[in-house]
Amino acid sequence: MTTHLIVPGLHGSGADHWQTWLEARLPNVERVEQADWSTPNLELWSARVRAAIDRADGPVVLVAHSFGCLASVEAAAQRPGRVGALMLVAPADPERFDVGVFIQDGRLRVPSVVVASTNDPWMSFDGAAHWASAWGAELINLGAAGHINPAAGFGAWPRGLEILADLRNRVLPPSRSVRHDAVACAIGQ
Repeated sequence: MTTHLIVPGLHGSGADHWQTWLEARLPNVERVEQADWSTPNLELWSARVRAAIDRADGPVVLVAHSFGCLASVEAAAQRPGRVGALMLVAPADPERFDVGVFIQDGRLRVPSVVVASTNDPWMSFDGAAHWASAWGAELINLGAAGHINPAAGFGAWPRGLEILADLRNRVLPPSRSVRHDAVACAIGQ
């Protein structure tokens, strides 16, 4: 069975965050917890993501936000064959955290999407486009959507659920894929 790993960014994702909303709607889901949510440390954060990948039975789908995207990319690169897909939402600019030289800058080799905004204060759209291209990920432009977090109006986020369903449908056989309709996301058996 596929495990969904929710990988928050700096300060975690609170009760009103789209990741928390999404987490409540997914089967077989785990939130990756960090020892210190206020100190982004690529080595420590990616180690926590790798540990969660290692604990999972079957393939893993990473659903990351902000600095969690950077930790997820690094963890996925170190666990080839274990990660089935990545949904990277509003990735943080690696240069803002002085980790640009450490970030995987090659193709991820699994279906991936980068969901970006034209006015994200943590990563320019051109920067997001650069990293999406470097990682071999599809780029989804949400327009002027800020950091795609609660402050920008992203609590309940049905479009995010659709993006995840589309991504999973590329990875899993139809009988096991997520199907989205206007009301709910159901897992076929």
